[in-house]
Amino acid sequence: MPNPHLSILVVDDAKFSSAMIGRALSQAGYQDVRFASSASEALQLLEQRPASVLLADWLMPEIDGLELTARVRQLDETADHYTYIILLTGKEGENVLGEAFDRGVDDFISKAAMNEQLVPRVYAADRLCNTLQRLLHENRMLTQNIASLERRNLVDPLTGLGNPRYLRQKLGDSLRQIESRGGAVCYLLIGLQDASQLRSQYGDRFFNELLHGVARRLQQLVRPLDVLTRLDDNHFGLITLLEDLHECSPSSFKRLHEGLNLKAFKTSEGFITLKAGISLVGLDAKALPTDPEQLIQHAEKLLAESHSSGRVAAMRLPLP
Repeated sequence: MPNPHLSILVVDDAKFSSAMIGRALSQAGYQDVRFASSASEALQLLEQRPASVLLADWLMPEIDGLELTARVRQLDETADHYTYIILLTGKEGENVLGEAFDRGVDDFISKAAMNEQLVPRVYAADRLCNTLQRLLHENRMLTQNIASLERRNLVDPLTGLGNPRYLRQKLGDSLRQIESRGGAVCYLLIGLQDASQLRSQYGDRFFNELLHGVARRLQQLVRPLDVLTRLDDNHFGLITLLEDLHECSPSSFKRLHEGLNLKAFKTSEGFITLKAGISLVGLDAKALPTDPEQLIQHAEKLLAESHSSGRVAAMRLPLP
């Protein structure tokens, strides 16, 4: 059964031809049929409300059926819609029709066989339009769901800590907080110096177990309101808010450094000792404006110094 509410737009500069098409479609049960006497008028109607099926004469003055097809496809892109385009033509030959298909035309009706072909071709378009619109709707819903999941993707699945996206979000929040309320932000980058070697030696299963252990150890060493994140297989990040910038110093985080380096981790492969470096970057409102990426980059550059010295490497912004 045809869908009586299928939106159809007929474009033909010949009034007699439009009337004949309209009568045939009405008799077939279609109720939502609009008419345009030119391609320009058709485009105006489509901008007001898209159509599911466009029936257009190939040969029209100013803008022909192929150019109209190209314009309609542009409208479809912006409206997230698909218009099924059927051209009415007296042209024959595979080359001519092949070019039209390449330009985005979906089907043809021969003017010489209009009475026999019109309604069956529209029936076929009707069935395809239902499928196309359903697929477009499902694709929109899938895109929205993926975007929603992406926005909510803030947790590292292995450790349950925040992930890099969460770190950047919280760094931004912290910078805004010190701008409005004062205080200081201290960002620490924790690097596991021999992580890759341990993974190669003992395998992925052991390595995941070790990362779990590091995450638990860090959670025990930091303050409850600190933001702890896992950045990748070799790095963790920590954000802490302080009342005064002078608190953001290596001595304030000595316990954290020793807790990672001096106390072994119990694993299925026995007790494993790690070498961990810590770089910290501190700032208060005097260093603003700045952004999370700048803090992250400063900490990454500073980490090599911690690895080589065996101590916490620190800097305060702005740099002298």
